[in-house]
Amino acid sequence: MHRHRLAVTAALAAVLALAGCGQKPAPQPEAEPPPVTSTTAPAPASESALPVAEALTDVLYRLADPDVPGTDKLVLIEGAKPADAATIDKFATVLKDGGYLPLSLQADAIDWSDRSPGHVTADVTVETANPDTGTFFFPMEFAPNHGDWQLSQATAKSLLAFGNARTGSTEPAPPPP
Repeated sequence: MHRHRLAVTAALAAVLALAGCGQKPAPQPEAEPPPVTSTTAPAPASESALPVAEALTDVLYRLADPDVPGTDKLVLIEGAKPADAATIDKFATVLKDGGYLPLSLQADAIDWSDRSPGHVTADVTVETANPDTGTFFFPMEFAPNHGDWQLSQATAKSLLAFGNARTGSTEPAPPPP
């Protein structure tokens, strides 16, 4: 039993570490601010339209819901295709079968992405129902979609890799001889 918990915890930690890899570039030195002029231009529309935290965590809650079919979740992931529905279903099933549901999610530090114009990043804290996994924190990226938000393709690939990795046996591998 202890090995199973350790294996599940290690797998979840590995996925969360992958999700954090490369999501935020190293800080760049800031350029000189432009000279102040006598006219003020309004901020671009995108600058004033940062989503509220609930708009982003709602995407994640819906992706993790095993009662919602994967085909209905395609709109939640940037660039998702009908062939991806089974993988999305596996992700939710792994969360359910692993005892991770219900999740508690919190999105903080929401800001515009430095890498993808129009996308936003958020530092997401995840607390699972499984006390052995503890609380995890990792950055995620979200893409705009017709007034709503989607998980970016890069972030989705990292998260859904967990579902693919855990669809095999739930027993740990035997120790080496």
